[in-house]
Amino acid sequence: MIQVLTVERYPVQLVCEVLDCSRSSYYYQGCLAAALPLQEGVAAVAAEWPTYGYRRVTAELHRRGWVVNHKRVRQLMEEMGLTVQVRRKRRRTTDSRHSFPRYPNLVLGLMALYPEHIWVADITYVRLGQGFVYLAVIMDVFTRAIRGWCLSRSLDERLALTALQQALGRHGAPRIHHSDQGVQYASSGYTEMLQRQGVQISMAEVGEPTQNGFAERLMRTIKEEQVDLSEYQDYADACHQLGRFLDDVYMHKRVHSSLGYLTPAEFEAAWARTRGCVEPA
Repeated sequence: MIQVLTVERYPVQLVCEVLDCSRSSYYYQGCLAAALPLQEGVAAVAAEWPTYGYRRVTAELHRRGWVVNHKRVRQLMEEMGLTVQVRRKRRRTTDSRHSFPRYPNLVLGLMALYPEHIWVADITYVRLGQGFVYLAVIMDVFTRAIRGWCLSRSLDERLALTALQQALGRHGAPRIHHSDQGVQYASSGYTEMLQRQGVQISMAEVGEPTQNGFAERLMRTIKEEQVDLSEYQDYADACHQLGRFLDDVYMHKRVHSSLGYLTPAEFEAAWARTRGCVEPA
């Protein structure tokens, strides 16, 4: 009877001498075999979240029961070619050439301290099979939660106003509303609605998109993780898919590094449980 040499019965050194291979080669093969399940786990996360960096992939793996550090995940993602992201050119949606009043930037250097402290708003375009539609979104900075959104065929005041009405109706008024100086946000109908609710109006300076950085990053996330990965047949299809992303995926499944790798819904729930509320000054 032929006996197979195994490390369970014989020392690794003896097995390597018989097979004429080095100990490092033996262990290297063992590491490769052990890495295969983790590679599959990384690939699964990357397939679901194509724009996640290695830190978010690591956090998601932890949520799925893996025990692994971010350095190992980064190494695997580099080996698997999962670190490249596609960037697309943007279509202009901000028109600051208008005669409506301008408002100063009230949030420069200001940190959001509680839910409904600071809302930020922005507009982006969405390409259909033929033509474009436009998406307006309002986000709460403290929780990163979507407060209101609207998809429209027209880039006009009603687009932004509908998103604002939805946000106010569901969550009440924020202390500060921040946006760019686009005509949709500076229009009388929009600013008067904010003022009736006692909201302080804040605007980034013209040509300074970084002053509305939270909204800019939100729109980039929506474009990279939903719009750029989808083909919308028509307005109804775009509205359905974007609604699912904003209301379900973004709010309940996508983790945020700024929230301790929780989803906005999880972070809001944790905040509510602590009953920690900083009252406005």
